[in-house]
Amino acid sequence: MSRRLAVLIVLLSLLSNGQAQVLLQQRQPSLTKRTSSTAVIDCKVEGIDDFQDAYIHWYRHIPSRAPERLLYVTSTAQISYDKDSYKDKYHSSKRGKNTCTLSVKDIREDDEGTYYCAYCSVGNLVFGTGTKLIVSNKGNSKPENSEILQTKHKDQLLYVCLIENFYPEVIRVQWVDEANKEVTKNVIKGDVWKSTNDKYSVSTWLTLPGNTTNKNYYCKYDHESTTILKTHQ
Repeated sequence: MSRRLAVLIVLLSLLSNGQAQVLLQQRQPSLTKRTSSTAVIDCKVEGIDDFQDAYIHWYRHIPSRAPERLLYVTSTAQISYDKDSYKDKYHSSKRGKNTCTLSVKDIREDDEGTYYCAYCSVGNLVFGTGTKLIVSNKGNSKPENSEILQTKHKDQLLYVCLIENFYPEVIRVQWVDEANKEVTKNVIKGDVWKSTNDKYSVSTWLTLPGNTTNKNYYCKYDHESTTILKTHQ
């Protein structure tokens, strides 16, 4: 058997077992919490046949620093902490068939950061989408306005998704088609900017051929306060 064929068989075997398609989703882009409260961060795991036997890791990332592992949950649901001092701060558990949670207790300002779940798949760490913990007494605010604007220029259609006045600034925005599949080609994602009253806004653009009239495209955004799917009216 040639080496190339052997590698192909291994890859096909991994795909059939779901090990090459591991996906970790953290539904909360951010969590805004008051001091002394507790934050519970969810991580939904897909592509692992035996979730209860899987080792799930949790990391914290602070800007300008390398990600730091906090703990991991073993196959017997035991927690292994990277530092003894973390035992009073963090707790993790598996819930149901595919969810792992991290609790951050007695929150202080220096607990801010982005928290990631992770799983070691085929020798590589697969990270979740991340949840940013924000310590504030302000609370979150859903967008005051969101709309899709359309214009035609020569042989192109331009869609602009505008989302205004939300807090905190963390937001996930994507374009999806009628099958709810993400569209990434010819998409420009703008930076979040500070608008009014300590709130934030963002916009993103989708460019299509001018003859694209028989398909619908949607602007989907996930914010701590809400999840919305917008379409052009």
